Amino acid sequence: MAKRRIVLAAVLAGCALPPSSSAVQASPVVDAATTRQLTIAANTLLQHRSQALVPQHHRDRRAPTEILGVRIAPGVARVQERAVRELEHRNRAPVQGGPAYTGARTRLDARRATREGDRITLEAVEHTEVRYGTGKLTQQVRRRFDFSTRGEQITLIAEHVLDPGARPVNDPDAPTR
Repeated sequence: MAKRRIVLAAVLAGCALPPSSSAVQASPVVDAATTRQLTIAANTLLQHRSQALVPQHHRDRRAPTEILGVRIAPGVARVQERAVRELEHRNRAPVQGGPAYTGARTRLDARRATREGDRITLEAVEHTEVRYGTGKLTQQVRRRFDFSTRGEQITLIAEHVLDPGARPVNDPDAPTR
């Protein structure tokens, strides 16, 4: 009888274990509303940098501290402000001595947002167009944005260019990471 219970316990314990293939699962996908919220927050920062390429008077260099409920980590905000300052003082033309940029527009298309514990990773493609004289320069760059979560609060903590060797027009010469 005792032997039977041991065997039964061993069988039941084996049934409770997940199969080895399910031990390595993909990170859960983030819902569409949250993905949209994160995309808008990240796009706002990129658009702010793109606009810094266009000569304007009275521009606010300060990065927002929150966008649609997504907080911007202080370190990310400092890097953003430095980037805007540098972009404002960079040659604002596609070629040295050429016509200045007259407009800039950036759109971010989310490709995938996943959650792993208290981290959310958003992978997206940035589409930037800057206009000058009678021409325009367009660029597509894959980026990753990292967010941390604490309860309902989401905070943008990092940004990375995913394309090796990419030189986004709206990134400063120094790394923004």
